Parts: sequence; C-alpha cells; structure tokens
Amino acid sequence: MRRLRLVALSVVMACLGLAPGVQAAPAPGDAYLEGYAGAVLERELNVSRRAVTVQSGVLTIDAAQLAGVDRARVLSTLAALPGVARVEVREPTAPPAAASPEAGLPGLSALPTGLMPIGHLFQPLLADPRWPHFSAADRYYLGDRDLKHVGAVSFGETIPLVRGDALADSQWEAGIQAGVFAVFELDAPSKDLVNADYFASLFGAWRRGPVSALGRVFHQSSHLGDEFLLRTRVQRVNLSYESVDLKLAYDLPWGLRVYGGGGYLFDQDPANLKPWSTQGGVEFRSPWTLASGHIRPVAAVDVQAREENGWNGDVSLRGGVQFESVRVLERNLQLMLEYFHGDSSDGQFYKDRVEYLGLGAHFHF
Repeated sequence: MRRLRLVALSVVMACLGLAPGVQAAPAPGDAYLEGYAGAVLERELNVSRRAVTVQSGVLTIDAAQLAGVDRARVLSTLAALPGVARVEVREPTAPPAAASPEAGLPGLSALPTGLMPIGHLFQPLLADPRWPHFSAADRYYLGDRDLKHVGAVSFGETIPLVRGDALADSQWEAGIQAGVFAVFELDAPSKDLVNADYFASLFGAWRRGPVSALGRVFHQSSHLGDEFLLRTRVQRVNLSYESVDLKLAYDLPWGLRVYGGGGYLFDQDPANLKPWSTQGGVEFRSPWTLASGHIRPVAAVDVQAREENGWNGDVSLRGGVQFESVRVLERNLQLMLEYFHGDSSDGQFYKDRVEYLGLGAHFHF
C-alpha cells in the first residue's frame, strides 16, 4: 500500500513539474526562433527568410511573401516549430491594384539589427561584372587578338558589420566589401594568368520598403600575370584608383528590380584618367519556380558607361536558373549564360573593346 502511495505521489509531482531532477527546458529566445524559422522558410518552403519576424514567441509573416506558395502549409509548418506561441499574417492595408499572381516585394520586413547581423539591405547586382561574390565562368571571346578561351573566377563577399533602425520604418547598415577578379587563358600550356583585379570597400546601405541604396568608398588595383606578360610583351599599365559611387534600387512586382547610379574616381593612376561613370540595370527573379520548387529562373542586364571611354555603353547580360535546394554558406547557387559587349572590365585592358559568351556558376546571397 505504501508503495502504491509513493508511485501515485511521483506521478502527481511529475505532472506538476516538481519531480526531482526534472526541469522544464527554457523556451528559445526570439532571435533563435527568427533564425530557425527563416532557415525553414528558405530550405523547405522556398520563401525568403526576411519574410518573418518574431516578438515574444509570436511569428509574423507578410501576406505579400505568401503569394504563389502553399499558404496553409507555410503557416502549419511555422506553428509546429518548438517555442512558437502562434503565427500571425500581416495583411496589406490596401487591396492589390489587380487580381493577379503578383510576386511579393522583397525586403518589406525589417531585418535584425545590431553587430554582424544576418541578411543584406541592398541585394547583389546579378549582371555587374565587378560585384564581389564567388563565381567561376568559362568564356569564349569573339574576334579578340589576344584572348580566345578564358576562365574567369571571382572571390568576394559583402559583410554587414552593424545595422540599425532609422526614421519612417527604414533601416541602415554599414560594412565591408572585398573581392578578387581574375582571368586565365585556358588555351595556353600553363593556363596563364592574364589579369587580376583587387577590390576593397567600405559601404553604407539603406532600405525603406522596396527602395534601397548603397554608397561605397573603394580601392581597385590591377595586375598582369607574369606568364602572359613575358609571352606577349604587352605594355603594362599600373592601373590603380580610389572611387566613390552611389546606387539606388527599386523592387517592383513580378520579381522585377530596377537600379541606377554613378561614380567618381580620385587618386587615380594614370593621373589623366577621366573620373565619371554611370550604371543602370534591370533584374528579374521569377516569383514562380520549376521542378517542384527546386529551380527559379533569373535574368539581368547591366549597362555601364565611363567618361574615360567616351561614354561608350558596356552591356552585360546574364540569364539562367537559381537552385533553391542547393545552398552553400547560406548562398544560392546560380547557373547562368552570359554575354558581354563593351570596354573590358579587366583593369589592364580598360581601353580594349571586347565581346564574349560564357557559362558561369555564381553564389549569391
């Protein structure tokens, strides 16, 4: 009888959380939940991690981010996550202008603030030949006297160091960018390094809803490869400069984005380099996916012009697919065809008019 009483008492204590050695696990914090929910959204549901915010265990997701996806599945998956009190949908204050499968506008939700935050306020320029990121491309030059079959690689990153809230529900961030851009002559016996450009910058970014901006102060220097220099005896140019630039972007419905801006060189070598430049472009990230959500079509055009080259237009076209289920270091893998016609973006050859076709793999956030 005494044993039965002890067993009954133990059961009651366990139910009340009073059993010796048994403690309730602490509830996960909002920052943890936001990161966890964001990862689930991107990896399993093909929804941007920026769509969700968390406060006191309550997950809030913008209704616009649920366009074109299984809304019931998203909500039930988020509600089942450990530590989630409930899931709320933030509906738009005004009805859409047209009843169409309009793509959700990226960047409408606030990103985490503080030091070394996740996410980026200004999204990468997909067709910009000099946007720092990791990539490798196989290119064929058309009608060039020095180059035919070229391998092009880049190594770089954009790292926000601090982010904060600003007026009118906007946000700002500051950070660094760095990258190396190199081209190799694949037809040469030793796969000669032709040129390498080194890039480093301090940047500031700002976003309010669909509007974003990026300002930079940066250094770029260019260096010829030894084998190429010895073989061709080309006249070396010690190209090096500092520059400031500013870009503005606007996110449109249907996955479209437009941007434009300009730049100014200073402390340049050669000293007679004319300083002004302009840049603009259009990008498309499809709101619809293929292959059961694993593939997303993407395309972009970037146009640049420089005073030094008589304002000739440099056109860069890229188009292909983004693999939603393949991510490395939280970066999407994109496989894109590319076409370029204009003054070379490889520093030493900035006066050369080039044209090439290629196929490249790119990792973008």
